[in-house]
Amino acid sequence: MKFKEIEQLYLEGLVGQYDLNEVKGIFSLVVESICGWSINQINIHIHQEASILEYNNLISALAELKTGKPVQHVIHAAWFYGKQFEVNADVLIPRPETEELVEWILQSLNTSADLLDIGTGSGCIAITIKSKRADVTVRAMDVSKDALAIAKRNAALHHTDIEFLQEDVLNYTTEQNFDVIVSNPPYITQQEKQEMHNHVLLHEPHLALFVTDENPLIFYKAIADLAMNVLKPEGYLFFEINEYLGREMMDMLRDRNFTDILLKKDMQGKDRMIRCKKGT
Repeated sequence: MKFKEIEQLYLEGLVGQYDLNEVKGIFSLVVESICGWSINQINIHIHQEASILEYNNLISALAELKTGKPVQHVIHAAWFYGKQFEVNADVLIPRPETEELVEWILQSLNTSADLLDIGTGSGCIAITIKSKRADVTVRAMDVSKDALAIAKRNAALHHTDIEFLQEDVLNYTTEQNFDVIVSNPPYITQQEKQEMHNHVLLHEPHLALFVTDENPLIFYKAIADLAMNVLKPEGYLFFEINEYLGREMMDMLRDRNFTDILLKKDMQGKDRMIRCKKGT
């Protein structure tokens, strides 16, 4: 069977879950993973006959996708800031808005620095920053041992020297001081679950996603309190945030005497990230 005909099987099999362009993108990712082709090569070879092995692997992947499994979990990889990261059900799939947060951090780092990434997951934030700025010392922590195993493999894949710690930020203390702290902690309330796609609800770690409706800022408050103790004067605190809680976040940071608080929108116009400073 030709690759073009297999693509049609994908279009027919996934039409109820994704739109046309999404299915074509998913098919390209699977072909790239199985055949090692670039997008241009896929276009060149789209009318070529698939080998028996290629056909079987592509159909097996389609069967997994039909269950609602994200394509990143099917191919065990996701792209972030131009790099490929191993992912599975133990870590969040990196999102484009997190790339924007990383870009903001890199733009803000004028000198060498000590950085702490809290809730590192796949390690995408810590590894990307370290790969772009070798002069930054990076430590990354997560409560999940399984997530840290993935992060460590990703760090080795990208030849980045990062210290990983298994810690719960709600109980974490340290004598170390940092120039930068960054976190993309759990922030989705229980009420917001109904707005989420089953691809996320059924396949991504709830530990990294959800907080209670009663205390949605629990992790932000703990991290802000930690930052007030361990950030150096004029040190930066960066957060990715719930788009609906920007005002509450700014008030919380003001209450803790952070300065230069800046709420920033993502590419979709949503309040998605905050930067602030520890005062002198």
